[in-house]
Amino acid sequence: MAEAIYQQNKLDGSDVDSHNKGVALSLDERRRAALSEVDNARFSWFHAKVCVVAGVGFFTDAYDIFAINIASTMLGYVYTKNHASSLPKNQDLGVKVATPCGTLVGQLLFGWLADLVGRKRMYGIELMIIIIGTFGQAVSGEAHAVNIIGVLVVWRFIMGIGIGGDYPLSAVISSEFASTHIRGRMMTAVFASQGWGQLAAAIVSTVVVSAFKKQIVADSPTDPKHVDFLWRLLIGLGAVPGAIALYFRLTIPETPRFTMDIERNVKQASQDVDNFLTNGNFVVDPDAVVQRVQAPKATRRDFLQHFGKWENGKVLLGTSYSWFALDIAFYGLGLNSSIVLQAIGFGKPKQTGSLGIYTNLRNISVGNIVLSVGGLIPGYWATFLLIDSWGRKPIQLMGFVLLTIIFACMGFGYDAMQKTDSGRKAFTFLYCMANFFQNFGPNTTTFVIPGEIFPTRYRSTAHGISAASGKLGAIIAQVGFAQLKDRGGAPGSSAWVKHILEIFALFMLTGVFSTLLIPETKQRTLEDLSNEDQHGFISGIAGDATDIIVPTTTREKEVV
Repeated sequence: MAEAIYQQNKLDGSDVDSHNKGVALSLDERRRAALSEVDNARFSWFHAKVCVVAGVGFFTDAYDIFAINIASTMLGYVYTKNHASSLPKNQDLGVKVATPCGTLVGQLLFGWLADLVGRKRMYGIELMIIIIGTFGQAVSGEAHAVNIIGVLVVWRFIMGIGIGGDYPLSAVISSEFASTHIRGRMMTAVFASQGWGQLAAAIVSTVVVSAFKKQIVADSPTDPKHVDFLWRLLIGLGAVPGAIALYFRLTIPETPRFTMDIERNVKQASQDVDNFLTNGNFVVDPDAVVQRVQAPKATRRDFLQHFGKWENGKVLLGTSYSWFALDIAFYGLGLNSSIVLQAIGFGKPKQTGSLGIYTNLRNISVGNIVLSVGGLIPGYWATFLLIDSWGRKPIQLMGFVLLTIIFACMGFGYDAMQKTDSGRKAFTFLYCMANFFQNFGPNTTTFVIPGEIFPTRYRSTAHGISAASGKLGAIIAQVGFAQLKDRGGAPGSSAWVKHILEIFALFMLTGVFSTLLIPETKQRTLEDLSNEDQHGFISGIAGDATDIIVPTTTREKEVV
């Protein structure tokens, strides 16, 4: 091989140009052949493995995010002066909003790094951060110089960075390995693990509360010390599934699209495709010659040039704003869960003292199981069944339209529905429908579409930008609307909730228009969706023979 390279250097200029054009044409065809193999492959154990490995991350993410909604009540019992059933407003907001703030940072950072250094190199690092952040929360303490709520805010921000990294990495890895005809279902299955994570948090909370019933009831109401065990167990157990999946994330192969289009190593990518499609493994030969090709490279100038074209820029605008609008309502809807729990019989109990503490914690836990099963999980799997046949865009449009109607009904009819039992039941039904059509609608499709629709060299970065836009909406919902909820009434009165629901309806309406900026992606290859000509994508060999990298061991053999 080294001798062949040496002989190539001896060719005259015209022969080198002719030779390079021939090699480029051959590599361009080889690239398209390898991509065709990936796009047309039948569903295999390797695809299932990718879904499970990526899905465990989202399971862990949702568990950790959702668990704090239950744990904050436990923290209130233990760490407030009057042992109230909730933390003070600012402390409660701090522990809940810290994670979305970290998530926004992680989505932008890991989205960019995955396009810069590789999906494989970053995959697993974000899970380590989640595990460390989760464990740090579970063993947090306080002293004279530091309050435990402050410690938890820091750890939850760190954990949020890891959670943020999971969004672009899992989306891009699952989309780039998937066959065209099952790509939507693979990505939806990964994202749907969120529903199981939320359900698991509610189940674990129910179990630990029930396990400590005798100790909680025996505690003094002014010193419910065993409740301190509950929130630590509830949060700490969230690290277990992540720790189990860590090995598989660290050993998953690099996607062939990254190897071809960003590392510009077509030969290695072709070998990877053959290996993972046949036996699910990959092999990297350290002695192999690396031949770089000329292909579009990710640079700041190229990024601005690509997205500066309206046909490309409008797509990024559409995916980013759709996610932003959706998350304002998706996270804001949690503000009303206490109202719904009260309506279905899982509100604050009549009992007082230690028994009242136990009953309230159990009601919250069991009630959240009901809400998860009643709307969240069915919505994800309805999308799973239809996303590759009906399409992403119709599902997202349908979801935004119905959510506009549902939130308008909940907001404008709020006062009337709260006056009677039948009205409260109707409000509960609408709440569950809102959960259902968020997941059988834009909550799932806003994750799937950005993982498909951008060029490989910007796919992770653009997905991170879209996801970060969503988290900005979540932060606005949790910070802004949490402050507005009791406006015009007593603390805890939720006097302004009806107006918040009306605002949600307005944002859902704007989501309809942003969806119109996005093309349909079903049954189309990632390269077709990139809006770039794939014939002649490889225009030559990078530079001259000095760009053909010969491993040191090969050079040493040649010298000998």
